[in-house]
Amino acid sequence: QVQLVESGGGLVQAGGSLRLSCVASGRSSSTDAAAGWFRQAAGKDREFVALITWTGGITRYRGSVKDRFTISRNNAKNTVYLQMNSLKPEDTAVYYCAAGRYGSATSDFGYWGQGTQVTVSS
Repeated sequence: QVQLVESGGGLVQAGGSLRLSCVASGRSSSTDAAAGWFRQAAGKDREFVALITWTGGITRYRGSVKDRFTISRNNAKNTVYLQMNSLKPEDTAVYYCAAGRYGSATSDFGYWGQGTQVTVSS
């Protein structure tokens, strides 16, 4: 059973930065090929933010964050990071780490963390 634990959320002013971390336990190459970050703002659907493959480090981003966010991973630590720069109020959401296959739909990911709140003040 894959378990994901996020950390690093918080309150930041617009233009600031945060780094989210996600530690995965119980994973293997047969359980998940990629790790992703999704977010869900109040009253809205959960949306894809970024993903990275454990092998090869192939990345994919949502268009609105591509030049501001960077996803990376440390395979030895089974940890995925999301560096978020130039944050905007519209980035405010609960951010979820997920593990699954390469794709941008929530259905591509079978394992989810509990989420971490990111709030960007204007």
